[in-house]
Amino acid sequence: MAGPGDAGPQALCAREPRVPAERLVAEMVPPPRFDSVRFDTYDPDPGQPSQSEAVTVLAGFAAGLGGSHASGGGKRRWFAKKAPAAPAAPRGVYLDGGYGVGKTHLLASLWHATPAEPALKAFGTFVELTNLVGALGFQQTVQTLGGHRLLCIDEFELDDPGDTVLVSSLLSRLVEQGVALAATSNTLPGKLGEGRFAAADFLREIQGLSAHFRPLRIDGQDYRHRGLPEAPAPFTDEQVTKAAYATEGASLDDFPGLLEHLARVHPSRYGALTDGISAVCLTDVGPVPDQSTALRLVVLADRLYDREIPVLASGVPFDRLFSEEMLNGGYRKKYFRAISRLTALARDAKPLVSQ
Repeated sequence: MAGPGDAGPQALCAREPRVPAERLVAEMVPPPRFDSVRFDTYDPDPGQPSQSEAVTVLAGFAAGLGGSHASGGGKRRWFAKKAPAAPAAPRGVYLDGGYGVGKTHLLASLWHATPAEPALKAFGTFVELTNLVGALGFQQTVQTLGGHRLLCIDEFELDDPGDTVLVSSLLSRLVEQGVALAATSNTLPGKLGEGRFAAADFLREIQGLSAHFRPLRIDGQDYRHRGLPEAPAPFTDEQVTKAAYATEGASLDDFPGLLEHLARVHPSRYGALTDGISAVCLTDVGPVPDQSTALRLVVLADRLYDREIPVLASGVPFDRLFSEEMLNGGYRKKYFRAISRLTALARDAKPLVSQ
Protein backbone atom coordinates (compact mmCIF):
# COMPACT_ATOMS: atom_id res chain seq x y z
CA MET A 1 0.00 0.00 0.00
CA ALA A 2 1.22 3.47 -0.83
CA GLY A 3 1.60 5.93 1.99
CA PRO A 4 0.73 9.64 2.16
CA GLY A 5 4.27 10.66 1.29
CA ASP A 6 4.54 8.51 -1.82
CA ALA A 7 4.64 10.16 -5.24
CA GLY A 8 1.70 8.17 -6.57
CA PRO A 9 1.46 5.85 -9.56
CA GLN A 10 3.93 5.88 -12.42
CA ALA A 11 2.95 6.42 -16.06
CA LEU A 12 3.99 3.94 -18.73
CA CYS A 13 3.71 6.81 -21.19
CA ALA A 14 6.57 8.55 -19.40
CA ARG A 15 8.91 5.62 -19.91
CA GLU A 16 11.28 5.26 -22.87
CA PRO A 17 13.35 2.15 -22.08
CA ARG A 18 16.63 1.40 -23.84
CA VAL A 19 17.47 -2.29 -24.03
CA PRO A 20 21.08 -3.28 -24.90
CA ALA A 21 21.63 -6.33 -27.07
CA GLU A 22 23.26 -8.17 -24.16
CA ARG A 23 20.00 -7.99 -22.22
CA LEU A 24 18.09 -9.46 -25.17
CA VAL A 25 20.38 -12.51 -25.02
CA ALA A 26 20.37 -12.80 -21.22
CA GLU A 27 16.57 -12.63 -21.12
CA MET A 28 16.12 -15.59 -23.47
CA VAL A 29 14.73 -17.73 -20.67
CA PRO A 30 11.12 -18.67 -19.82
CA PRO A 31 9.21 -15.57 -18.64
CA PRO A 32 8.53 -15.08 -14.91
CA ARG A 33 5.06 -16.62 -15.18
CA PHE A 34 6.73 -19.89 -16.19
CA ASP A 35 9.66 -19.87 -13.75
CA SER A 36 8.26 -22.71 -11.68
CA VAL A 37 6.35 -24.74 -14.28
CA ARG A 38 7.38 -28.33 -14.82
CA PHE A 39 5.88 -31.32 -16.58
CA ASP A 40 4.38 -32.51 -13.29
CA THR A 41 2.65 -29.14 -12.75
CA TYR A 42 0.86 -29.36 -16.10
CA ASP A 43 -2.79 -30.29 -15.54
CA PRO A 44 -3.92 -32.39 -18.50
CA ASP A 45 -7.59 -32.34 -19.38
CA PRO A 46 -8.84 -35.91 -18.73
CA GLY A 47 -11.01 -35.61 -21.83
CA GLN A 48 -8.01 -34.84 -24.05
CA PRO A 49 -5.55 -37.77 -23.99
CA SER A 50 -3.21 -35.96 -26.40
CA GLN A 51 -2.25 -33.63 -23.55
CA SER A 52 -0.92 -36.45 -21.35
CA GLU A 53 0.78 -38.01 -24.35
CA ALA A 54 2.56 -34.72 -25.10
CA VAL A 55 3.99 -34.64 -21.56
CA THR A 56 5.40 -38.15 -21.98
CA VAL A 57 6.92 -37.45 -25.39
CA LEU A 58 8.45 -34.12 -24.33
CA ALA A 59 9.94 -35.58 -21.15
CA GLY A 60 11.64 -38.24 -23.25
CA PHE A 61 12.81 -35.63 -25.74
CA ALA A 62 14.39 -33.58 -22.93
CA ALA A 63 16.15 -36.62 -21.51
CA GLY A 64 17.59 -37.36 -24.94
CA LEU A 65 19.28 -33.95 -25.06
CA GLY A 66 21.80 -34.86 -22.38
CA GLY A 67 25.46 -35.41 -23.18
CA SER A 68 27.81 -33.37 -25.32
CA HIS A 69 26.67 -30.85 -27.91
CA ALA A 70 26.44 -32.28 -31.41
CA SER A 71 28.98 -29.80 -32.75
CA GLY A 72 31.47 -29.93 -29.92
CA GLY A 73 30.26 -29.37 -26.37
CA GLY A 74 28.90 -25.89 -27.02
CA LYS A 75 32.11 -24.45 -28.54
CA ARG A 76 32.21 -23.20 -32.09
CA ARG A 77 34.77 -25.23 -34.09
CA TRP A 78 35.96 -23.03 -36.93
CA PHE A 79 38.29 -25.62 -38.54
CA ALA A 80 36.35 -28.74 -37.75
CA LYS A 81 35.85 -31.40 -40.38
CA LYS A 82 32.43 -32.06 -41.76
CA ALA A 83 29.82 -31.97 -39.01
CA PRO A 84 28.43 -35.33 -37.91
CA ALA A 85 25.29 -36.47 -39.62
CA ALA A 86 22.07 -35.50 -37.93
CA PRO A 87 20.46 -38.21 -35.82
CA ALA A 88 17.81 -40.31 -37.50
CA ALA A 89 15.23 -39.18 -34.97
CA PRO A 90 13.99 -35.57 -35.30
CA ARG A 91 15.93 -33.11 -33.14
CA GLY A 92 12.94 -30.82 -33.01
CA VAL A 93 9.37 -30.86 -31.75
CA TYR A 94 6.46 -28.66 -32.79
CA LEU A 95 3.58 -28.26 -30.33
CA ASP A 96 0.46 -28.00 -32.43
CA GLY A 97 -2.85 -26.81 -30.99
CA GLY A 98 -5.18 -23.92 -30.29
CA TYR A 99 -4.36 -21.13 -27.88
CA GLY A 100 -4.84 -21.70 -24.18
CA VAL A 101 -4.18 -25.47 -24.21
CA GLY A 102 -0.90 -25.06 -22.33
CA LYS A 103 1.63 -25.10 -25.17
CA THR A 104 3.82 -22.44 -23.53
CA HIS A 105 3.66 -24.30 -20.19
CA LEU A 106 4.90 -27.44 -21.93
CA LEU A 107 7.56 -25.56 -23.91
CA ALA A 108 8.89 -23.95 -20.72
CA SER A 109 8.79 -27.32 -18.95
CA LEU A 110 10.91 -28.76 -21.77
CA TRP A 111 13.45 -25.94 -21.26
CA HIS A 112 13.59 -26.61 -17.51
CA ALA A 113 13.85 -30.39 -17.98
CA THR A 114 16.65 -30.32 -20.54
CA PRO A 115 19.88 -31.39 -18.76
CA ALA A 116 22.04 -28.39 -19.61
CA GLU A 117 23.04 -25.24 -17.78
CA PRO A 118 20.80 -22.21 -18.50
CA ALA A 119 23.50 -20.52 -20.59
CA LEU A 120 23.23 -23.41 -23.09
CA LYS A 121 19.44 -23.16 -23.44
CA ALA A 122 17.45 -20.33 -25.00
CA PHE A 123 13.73 -19.57 -24.80
CA GLY A 124 11.93 -16.74 -26.54
CA THR A 125 9.01 -15.76 -28.70
CA PHE A 126 9.39 -15.50 -32.45
CA VAL A 127 9.27 -11.70 -32.12
CA GLU A 128 12.04 -11.75 -29.52
CA LEU A 129 14.16 -13.93 -31.80
CA THR A 130 13.74 -11.58 -34.78
CA ASN A 131 14.58 -8.65 -32.49
CA LEU A 132 17.77 -10.47 -31.47
CA VAL A 133 18.77 -10.87 -35.13
CA GLY A 134 18.07 -7.18 -35.64
CA ALA A 135 20.23 -6.23 -32.66
CA LEU A 136 23.16 -8.61 -33.27
CA GLY A 137 23.03 -9.26 -36.98
CA PHE A 138 22.49 -12.66 -38.59
CA GLN A 139 26.02 -14.05 -38.33
CA GLN A 140 26.52 -12.94 -34.73
CA THR A 141 23.18 -14.49 -33.77
CA VAL A 142 24.30 -17.78 -35.32
CA GLN A 143 27.54 -17.63 -33.31
CA THR A 144 25.69 -16.66 -30.13
CA LEU A 145 23.11 -19.45 -30.29
CA GLY A 146 25.16 -22.03 -32.20
CA GLY A 147 26.70 -23.52 -29.05
CA HIS A 148 23.34 -24.04 -27.36
CA ARG A 149 21.83 -27.41 -26.56
CA LEU A 150 18.23 -26.25 -27.10
CA LEU A 151 16.34 -23.32 -28.63
CA CYS A 152 12.65 -22.95 -27.76
CA ILE A 153 10.55 -20.60 -29.92
CA ASP A 154 7.10 -19.69 -28.65
CA GLU A 155 4.44 -18.36 -31.01
CA PHE A 156 6.29 -18.86 -34.29
CA GLU A 157 4.76 -16.17 -36.50
CA LEU A 158 3.51 -17.66 -39.75
CA ASP A 159 1.79 -14.43 -40.76
CA ASP A 160 4.98 -12.56 -41.69
CA PRO A 161 6.59 -14.24 -44.73
CA GLY A 162 9.80 -12.16 -44.58
CA ASP A 163 10.50 -12.88 -40.93
CA THR A 164 9.51 -16.52 -41.39
CA VAL A 165 12.15 -16.93 -44.12
CA LEU A 166 14.73 -15.10 -41.97
CA VAL A 167 14.17 -17.29 -38.93
CA SER A 168 13.96 -20.46 -41.04
CA SER A 169 17.40 -19.61 -42.44
CA LEU A 170 18.69 -19.02 -38.91
CA LEU A 171 17.28 -22.33 -37.68
CA SER A 172 18.86 -24.18 -40.61
CA ARG A 173 22.26 -22.86 -39.57
CA LEU A 174 21.65 -23.75 -35.93
CA VAL A 175 20.52 -27.28 -36.81
CA GLU A 176 23.78 -27.73 -38.72
CA GLN A 177 25.59 -26.95 -35.48
CA GLY A 178 23.60 -29.49 -33.51
CA VAL A 179 21.10 -27.24 -31.74
CA ALA A 180 17.82 -29.00 -30.88
CA LEU A 181 14.66 -27.04 -31.63
CA ALA A 182 11.19 -26.79 -30.12
CA ALA A 183 8.41 -24.48 -31.25
CA THR A 184 4.78 -23.52 -31.01
CA SER A 185 3.09 -21.42 -33.67
CA ASN A 186 0.13 -19.36 -34.76
CA THR A 187 -2.05 -20.10 -37.78
CA LEU A 188 -1.56 -18.41 -41.13
CA PRO A 189 -3.60 -15.31 -42.10
CA GLY A 190 -7.06 -16.09 -43.39
CA LYS A 191 -7.22 -19.49 -41.73
CA LEU A 192 -10.48 -19.32 -39.85
CA GLY A 193 -11.33 -21.46 -36.84
CA GLU A 194 -9.54 -20.47 -33.65
CA GLY A 195 -8.86 -24.07 -32.69
CA ARG A 196 -7.66 -25.44 -36.04
CA PHE A 197 -4.34 -27.20 -36.10
CA ALA A 198 -1.47 -25.56 -37.94
CA ALA A 199 1.11 -28.36 -38.28
CA ALA A 200 0.90 -28.52 -42.07
CA ASP A 201 1.18 -24.72 -42.32
CA PHE A 202 4.16 -24.64 -39.97
CA LEU A 203 6.08 -27.44 -41.68
CA ARG A 204 5.43 -26.00 -45.14
CA GLU A 205 6.59 -22.52 -44.15
CA ILE A 206 9.88 -23.71 -42.67
CA GLN A 207 10.45 -25.79 -45.83
CA GLY A 208 13.79 -27.60 -45.55
CA LEU A 209 13.53 -27.80 -41.77
CA SER A 210 10.44 -30.02 -41.85
CA ALA A 211 12.39 -33.23 -41.35
CA HIS A 212 13.85 -31.90 -38.11
CA PHE A 213 10.46 -31.51 -36.40
CA ARG A 214 8.08 -34.02 -34.93
CA PRO A 215 4.60 -32.47 -34.67
CA LEU A 216 2.82 -33.07 -31.37
CA ARG A 217 -0.90 -32.39 -31.59
CA ILE A 218 -2.41 -31.03 -28.36
CA ASP A 219 -6.20 -30.96 -28.35
CA GLY A 220 -8.26 -28.96 -25.90
CA GLN A 221 -10.10 -25.78 -25.04
CA ASP A 222 -8.58 -22.57 -23.69
CA TYR A 223 -7.83 -23.50 -20.06
CA ARG A 224 -8.50 -19.90 -19.02
CA HIS A 225 -12.18 -20.57 -19.76
CA ARG A 226 -12.39 -23.99 -18.07
CA GLY A 227 -14.48 -23.52 -14.95
CA LEU A 228 -13.44 -19.90 -14.41
CA PRO A 229 -15.88 -17.05 -13.63
CA GLU A 230 -16.79 -14.46 -16.25
CA ALA A 231 -14.42 -11.54 -16.63
CA PRO A 232 -15.26 -8.67 -14.26
CA ALA A 233 -17.01 -5.68 -15.78
CA PRO A 234 -14.85 -2.55 -16.22
CA PHE A 235 -14.66 -0.19 -13.25
CA THR A 236 -15.17 3.56 -13.22
CA ASP A 237 -12.38 6.05 -13.86
CA GLU A 238 -12.57 7.05 -10.21
CA GLN A 239 -12.22 3.47 -8.97
CA VAL A 240 -9.25 2.79 -11.23
CA THR A 241 -7.50 6.01 -10.26
CA LYS A 242 -8.07 5.44 -6.55
CA ALA A 243 -6.73 1.88 -6.80
CA ALA A 244 -3.66 3.11 -8.68
CA TYR A 245 -2.81 5.57 -5.90
CA ALA A 246 -3.44 2.92 -3.25
CA THR A 247 -1.26 0.23 -4.87
CA GLU A 248 2.49 0.43 -4.49
CA GLY A 249 4.27 0.12 -7.81
CA ALA A 250 1.14 0.62 -9.94
CA SER A 251 1.07 2.56 -13.18
CA LEU A 252 -1.77 4.82 -14.32
CA ASP A 253 -2.38 5.83 -17.94
CA ASP A 254 -5.29 6.76 -20.14
CA PHE A 255 -5.69 4.07 -22.78
CA PRO A 256 -5.64 6.29 -25.90
CA GLY A 257 -2.43 7.94 -24.71
CA LEU A 258 -0.83 4.56 -24.02
CA LEU A 259 -1.66 3.34 -27.53
CA GLU A 260 0.04 6.41 -28.97
CA HIS A 261 3.08 5.82 -26.77
CA LEU A 262 3.38 2.20 -27.90
CA ALA A 263 3.86 3.45 -31.46
CA ARG A 264 7.01 5.28 -30.30
CA VAL A 265 8.53 2.31 -28.42
CA HIS A 266 9.87 -0.73 -30.29
CA PRO A 267 7.96 -3.89 -29.33
CA SER A 268 11.24 -5.51 -28.22
CA ARG A 269 11.20 -3.01 -25.34
CA TYR A 270 7.65 -3.64 -24.11
CA GLY A 271 8.95 -6.00 -21.43
CA ALA A 272 11.36 -3.34 -20.18
CA LEU A 273 8.50 -0.84 -20.32
CA THR A 274 6.85 -2.76 -17.47
CA ASP A 275 9.97 -3.25 -15.30
CA GLY A 276 9.09 -2.79 -11.63
CA ILE A 277 5.36 -2.34 -12.29
CA SER A 278 3.08 -4.23 -9.90
CA ALA A 279 -0.24 -3.42 -11.62
CA VAL A 280 -1.30 -1.59 -14.78
CA CYS A 281 -4.26 0.77 -14.34
CA LEU A 282 -5.96 2.09 -17.47
CA THR A 283 -8.76 4.63 -17.86
CA ASP A 284 -10.97 5.21 -20.90
CA VAL A 285 -10.35 1.86 -22.57
CA GLY A 286 -11.99 1.80 -25.97
CA PRO A 287 -11.92 -0.01 -29.32
CA VAL A 288 -8.50 -0.10 -30.97
CA PRO A 289 -8.56 2.16 -34.05
CA ASP A 290 -6.45 0.22 -36.56
CA GLN A 291 -4.57 -3.00 -37.21
CA SER A 292 -1.05 -1.69 -36.54
CA THR A 293 -2.14 -0.38 -33.14
CA ALA A 294 -3.94 -3.65 -32.42
CA LEU A 295 -0.84 -5.74 -33.14
CA ARG A 296 1.25 -3.58 -30.81
CA LEU A 297 -1.35 -4.05 -28.09
CA VAL A 298 -1.14 -7.82 -28.60
CA VAL A 299 2.60 -7.72 -27.86
CA LEU A 300 2.04 -5.64 -24.73
CA ALA A 301 -0.68 -8.04 -23.56
CA ASP A 302 1.74 -10.95 -23.99
CA ARG A 303 4.46 -9.22 -21.95
CA LEU A 304 1.99 -8.30 -19.18
CA TYR A 305 0.69 -11.87 -19.09
CA ASP A 306 4.20 -13.34 -19.01
CA ARG A 307 5.00 -11.16 -16.00
CA GLU A 308 1.63 -11.76 -14.27
CA ILE A 309 0.91 -8.02 -13.98
CA PRO A 310 -2.77 -7.39 -13.14
CA VAL A 311 -4.64 -4.96 -15.41
CA LEU A 312 -7.38 -2.77 -13.91
CA ALA A 313 -9.42 -0.82 -16.42
CA SER A 314 -12.37 1.48 -17.00
CA GLY A 315 -14.19 1.89 -20.29
CA VAL A 316 -15.30 -0.97 -22.54
CA PRO A 317 -14.75 -4.66 -21.68
CA PHE A 318 -11.66 -6.27 -23.17
CA ASP A 319 -13.75 -8.43 -25.50
CA ARG A 320 -14.76 -5.24 -27.32
CA LEU A 321 -11.22 -4.01 -28.02
CA PHE A 322 -11.07 -5.37 -31.56
CA SER A 323 -13.56 -4.80 -34.37
CA GLU A 324 -15.52 -7.61 -36.01
CA GLU A 325 -13.39 -7.10 -39.12
CA MET A 326 -10.23 -7.69 -37.07
CA LEU A 327 -11.68 -10.73 -35.32
CA ASN A 328 -12.60 -12.25 -38.69
CA GLY A 329 -9.31 -11.38 -40.39
CA GLY A 330 -5.90 -12.95 -40.74
CA TYR A 331 -4.67 -11.98 -37.27
CA ARG A 332 -7.79 -13.13 -35.44
CA LYS A 333 -5.95 -15.77 -33.39
CA LYS A 334 -3.61 -13.14 -31.98
CA TYR A 335 -6.56 -10.93 -31.03
CA PHE A 336 -8.42 -13.75 -29.32
CA ARG A 337 -5.25 -14.61 -27.41
CA ALA A 338 -4.91 -11.00 -26.30
CA ILE A 339 -8.54 -10.87 -25.17
CA SER A 340 -8.13 -14.12 -23.25
CA ARG A 341 -4.93 -12.97 -21.53
CA LEU A 342 -6.18 -9.47 -20.70
CA THR A 343 -9.37 -11.00 -19.30
CA ALA A 344 -7.31 -13.26 -17.02
CA LEU A 345 -5.26 -10.25 -15.85
CA ALA A 346 -8.46 -8.28 -15.24
CA ARG A 347 -9.63 -11.05 -12.92
CA ASP A 348 -6.30 -10.82 -11.09
CA ALA A 349 -6.76 -7.05 -10.69
CA LYS A 350 -10.27 -7.17 -9.23
CA PRO A 351 -9.09 -7.31 -5.56
CA LEU A 352 -7.24 -4.01 -6.00
CA VAL A 353 -10.53 -2.11 -6.00
CA SER A 354 -11.61 -3.54 -2.64
CA GLN A 355 -8.39 -2.47 -0.87
